[in-house]
Amino acid sequence: MVKLNGKVAIVTGAASGMGKAIAELFAVEGAKVVVSDLNLENANKVVQGISEKGGKAIAVAANVAAEDDVQRLIDTAVDEFGSVDILVNNAGIMDNFVPAGDLTDELWEKVFAVNSTGPMRTIRKVLPIFTEKNAGVIVNIASAGGLFGSRAGAAYTASKHAVVGLTKNVGFQYAKLGVRCNAIAPGAVNTNISASLTAPNPFGAERAMAGMGINPGLGEPEDIAKVALFLASDESKFVNGTVITADAGWTAY
Repeated sequence: MVKLNGKVAIVTGAASGMGKAIAELFAVEGAKVVVSDLNLENANKVVQGISEKGGKAIAVAANVAAEDDVQRLIDTAVDEFGSVDILVNNAGIMDNFVPAGDLTDELWEKVFAVNSTGPMRTIRKVLPIFTEKNAGVIVNIASAGGLFGSRAGAAYTASKHAVVGLTKNVGFQYAKLGVRCNAIAPGAVNTNISASLTAPNPFGAERAMAGMGINPGLGEPEDIAKVALFLASDESKFVNGTVITADAGWTAY
């Protein structure tokens, strides 16, 4: 039996990596998927792949750092599929491992706009939909960097800590209104997010890499997608306002 039959799911940053894997798995499990990404060409390829396997999906070009794009994204989902049941905030960027002493306002604001403000805006937009029908699930892709101090630079680390705090706040405050909000904290996963690393800061990178020697292994996007499916489905109906770490045990040391 499919786990998301008849549900409508929005996945941001879904043209590649973890977002793509999540969109594809959700479609297999019966969801109608809104594949959202800055890269419309690759988003359309994801949609094509889903359609070829009998699933239903549409692609929407959206920059989660732009309020107008967020509004249009959610409105398009409702116009096309009638409602929204699941929101997966996956879009994110890295910060070149820049430490606090070298951090610029521009980089800080850029990273927070995508990693923290974007999820806040998508959540803000879907909450009236969820509370009206007393049902809805939010899955935020945080990071091990949102739980610990030096998995990246200062901006990324702070932005992902903000996602964790937002997750817990929304999960508790809206629990009695039928809304669940959880996060996943992936460890090292084989995705193309490193493409946003254009000029790594030598000092910051050296400090961030200090713990890589104890990392048990590299995950695949599909590993995170399976956790997202659990959180999006009724199998996790008693799980709310928390973070699931998926890192092969890296942070257990």
